Amino acid sequence: MTGHGYLALLRQREFAGLYTGFTLLTGAGTLSGFALGVLVRERTGSPFLTAMSMYGSSFAAVLGALTLMSVADGARPRRTLVALHLLALAATAAQAVPGLPLAVRFGLLLVVGLFQALGTGTRMGLLAEIVPAAGYARARSLLNVTAGGAMVLGFASGGALLTLLTPYRLMGVAAGLTALAAAVVAATVRERSVRPPRRSGLRETWRGNVELLGRPGRRALLLNLWVPNGLVVGCEALFLPYAPGRAGTLLAASAAGMLAGDLLVGRLLDAARRARLAYGLRLLLAGPFLLLAAGPPVWAAAVAVGLAGVGFAATLPLQERLLALTPDAARGQAQGVESAGRIAWQGVGAALAGALAQLVGARWAIGALAALSLLVTVVSRPAVRRAGRAAAGAGAAAGAGGAAVGPGGGVTAVGA
Repeated sequence: MTGHGYLALLRQREFAGLYTGFTLLTGAGTLSGFALGVLVRERTGSPFLTAMSMYGSSFAAVLGALTLMSVADGARPRRTLVALHLLALAATAAQAVPGLPLAVRFGLLLVVGLFQALGTGTRMGLLAEIVPAAGYARARSLLNVTAGGAMVLGFASGGALLTLLTPYRLMGVAAGLTALAAAVVAATVRERSVRPPRRSGLRETWRGNVELLGRPGRRALLLNLWVPNGLVVGCEALFLPYAPGRAGTLLAASAAGMLAGDLLVGRLLDAARRARLAYGLRLLLAGPFLLLAAGPPVWAAAVAVGLAGVGFAATLPLQERLLALTPDAARGQAQGVESAGRIAWQGVGAALAGALAQLVGARWAIGALAALSLLVTVVSRPAVRRAGRAAAGAGAAAGAGGAAVGPGGGVTAVGA
């Protein structure tokens, strides 16, 4: 791994700026989300509202994907990304105001969620232009690893800082990190002038979405990127009612598992091995959560949650296949829709988890959602295998006359 290793990527000024801004924004979101969850739980005592305060913004991501995503492939992605950072700054700063009604706080969550998928699509579209195709999977892996690390630090430091600071002041810290993220991106990422002109708007967004979802292979991949992950995030949304004093430990364990999984899968494995391990990773994603239904000690629950976090690395090979089946001109929109659906299903999972916990308790709700996630993974496996064969065919056609190279710089494999 020479020219596209992590250090080589970080020597590129634009990628380093994009990466730093993403890291700061992820840490800020983790801190503010945790602080808001604690605040809502203290005010209401409701598992449902607590879960929704941490992941409720996900629902608005669907509306954003349906109306805004063509902007991700517009002619001025840098300007779009900086503007979205400033919007996140305004919303986070508003959350830091004491005495703000809960209805207003949830309204701010929905506003942020509406634009969240657009931010991801714009960022990933820029990423695909900043780094060569052979380095894309490595760059995406580094972003995922960093997200896991930022979440580990965010949840761990959030739990510690709340012994010294109020939730409002912790949100103020998050606002400062968001402001720094906006400044870094504005100073380091240049506007892209190589994009072909593409009209943005509702009609173009709908046309692109219909095209994206019109192929069975893409639908199968999106289903597996959205539903199993979302149901497991629903399990995580119940950590505060499941273990009120140790929720930060469980959330940090999950994030640490995500970091380890992305580091292993993205850094040490080639595309063919990633594809072969995808199905096993999706099973690992939900399986350990079944243990939590038995009410184990917190240390055992943390180990199980950490193992499950490794399973989130299945996202990378599935994203590679989706990119292989997507025309270059729609890469930003495709990745934004994928992100929007994944975020939206996190909200669905959190809502299901919170509602079920109201009826049967947190630990049984966690077990039920984990079992449902496993069922979706097993039942949809044949369709995902067919999508893998289609992606391999697309890679072979693109590489006619030479090696068939996928987005990760390796030969696309079928896998699970």
